[in-house]
Amino acid sequence: MIREIVKDEEFLKIPSTEATIKDKQVAIDLLDTLEHNSETCVGLAANMIGHSLNIIAVNIHQTLVIMYNPVIVEKHDPYETEEGCLSLEGVRKTTRYKSIVVEYEDHKFKKKSKKLSGFSAQIVQHEVDHLHGIII
Repeated sequence: MIREIVKDEEFLKIPSTEATIKDKQVAIDLLDTLEHNSETCVGLAANMIGHSLNIIAVNIHQTLVIMYNPVIVEKHDPYETEEGCLSLEGVRKTTRYKSIVVEYEDHKFKKKSKKLSGFSAQIVQHEVDHLHGIII
């Protein structure tokens, strides 16, 4: 189901909690909402649709990926950039890393690890920040 995007910064600042297999419907809604907003959005965190759960949906090389409980375990080569967000007005400056390694659980709740670089790494960093209540 396509959900409305949360714009309440106080809600978005609340750190998310661990997701479980019972939260699969939230992940499906997240994918539906990301797909619906695909012209202006490449990633969403569950709190952006009203659920403080550690789930993100990202578009990596034209493939929509759900990550449950993602954790960035490595990051290399910081740089300054500007980003926009569906939940916020305008663009804001932030520091990102050119390459990362993220560990997460897939849709079957199997542990995965993915090395990302460039824009894909930036997307995941932005969404993981949302899970920690960090707003750019």
